[in-house]
Formats: sequence, structure tokens, C-alpha cells
Amino acid sequence: MSCGNHHDTACGEVLDHLYEYLDNEMGEGDCAKLKQHFDECSPCLAQYGLEQAIKALVKRSCCDTAPSDLRGKVLARIEQIRAGVPVQGDLVGDDPVGAGAAPAEAESR
Repeated sequence: MSCGNHHDTACGEVLDHLYEYLDNEMGEGDCAKLKQHFDECSPCLAQYGLEQAIKALVKRSCCDTAPSDLRGKVLARIEQIRAGVPVQGDLVGDDPVGAGAAPAEAESR
């Protein structure tokens, strides 16, 4: 994308690094270059505003927590895995190849 005007930093380069800017993952010099570009370029500023709004919407929509019973089950299962306790349905301790085949037979399948 280009707005048609000359800028020290091209519109395409700015938009390629937009999320780094939004996430504060850029050095001060690069941030300053993008900020200057946004001050000069209304199409890129509009894109910045749109992406910023989308990030805020996603953040607001994704803050649900798991129900306490599900959380408890997951944490208990993690502890079982750490302790090496096999649970029905796990591949650990079950025969993943099937029908009790010997390891050599399983590899040849």
C-alpha cells in the first residue's frame, strides 16, 4: 500500500511492522520513524487505528476463564502426568500399535 506521497519510511514498510509497533516490540528509533510516518500519512494512521481497535476487541473478548471444575480436572491431569500415572485412554501404558504386538512387529507395520 502507498498513499502516493513521499515519506522517509515507505507505507509498505510501516504496515509490515505495524504489529511490532502496536505491541511495543520496536526500538526507540524505529518507533519514532513509524510515529513520524503516522503523523504525515492519514491512510497509514487509519490502518493503525483499525488494527489497534481490533487488538482491543480481541483482548476484551478473550478474557474468559475456564470453569473451575474444568480447571481442576486439567490441573489434576497435569499432576498425574508429572507423576507418571497412566490413565485410561492415554498412550502411556496402553498399546498404541494395537493388539499386543511385539515392538519388532509394530515397527514393521
